[in-house]
Amino acid sequence: METILTSLGLSYPNELLLILKTMLRIVLILIIGLVLMKLSTKLIVYLRTYLKEQSSENPEEIKRIDTLGRVVRYVATLVIGLICGVEVLHELGISIAPILAAAGIVGVAVGFGAQHLIKDYFTGFFILLENQIRQGDVVEAGGKSGLVEEVTLRYIKMRDYSGNVHYVPNGSISAVTNMSRGFAQAVIDVGVAYKEDVASVMQVMVEVGQSLRQQEDFKHKILGDMEMAGVENLDDSSVLIRCRFKVLPLEQWGVRREYLKNIKNAFDAHGIEIPFPQLIIRNPV
Repeated sequence: METILTSLGLSYPNELLLILKTMLRIVLILIIGLVLMKLSTKLIVYLRTYLKEQSSENPEEIKRIDTLGRVVRYVATLVIGLICGVEVLHELGISIAPILAAAGIVGVAVGFGAQHLIKDYFTGFFILLENQIRQGDVVEAGGKSGLVEEVTLRYIKMRDYSGNVHYVPNGSISAVTNMSRGFAQAVIDVGVAYKEDVASVMQVMVEVGQSLRQQEDFKHKILGDMEMAGVENLDDSSVLIRCRFKVLPLEQWGVRREYLKNIKNAFDAHGIEIPFPQLIIRNPV
């Protein structure tokens, strides 16, 4: 036994016992850390489920709960991992004070070069605190727009209609346009020829809007009667007439497409001309 200890550089059994105790404590710290991470994850899932049940199936509140749940789980994992790392260093006999002092000096130096990173986290914190953006929203922020797939303290992950994924740092966001809150307006502009009677055209548009509200696929998506704004503009070759529907969030695009399809069929049936660019070439006499 002494030969084995000597070959390992250990002159006394007490040294081996001390190393074994240290290793066991490190393993115990890591196990406790893993257990705490599992427990925190389960607790967050439980709280998220409970809060969803209390929200009375409110889609707006459910989105906020999901977003906050992801962020809280990320922060909890980070804090537990940091504490475990500090305890492991302590067991290895590495003094934490010099590391903290060095980290403070390095932190000041890095702070000057990482101002944008710090700004990202501060802005992300207030975005979550003020409930500006939630997972599942369709927003325009930082010059990009799309469906929000992930919200963190550092960035927002969005996917646009073409399937492109955009990562927008929170620090670059100066304004947020959220298209998923409460209700939306499907604004529709329809152009007709100058020779058409505007009053008759508007009557046909109202009838098409009423018919759309009765369709099975759209009667639950449209929240009110179509609002006729009237003549919006006099273009070069058409009279532009504007109307809009109050609809559920994120349904404005589908309602708009269906209305345009129906109005095209109605105009064809009533002989109303939809103008299009034309080029007339005259030969000199």
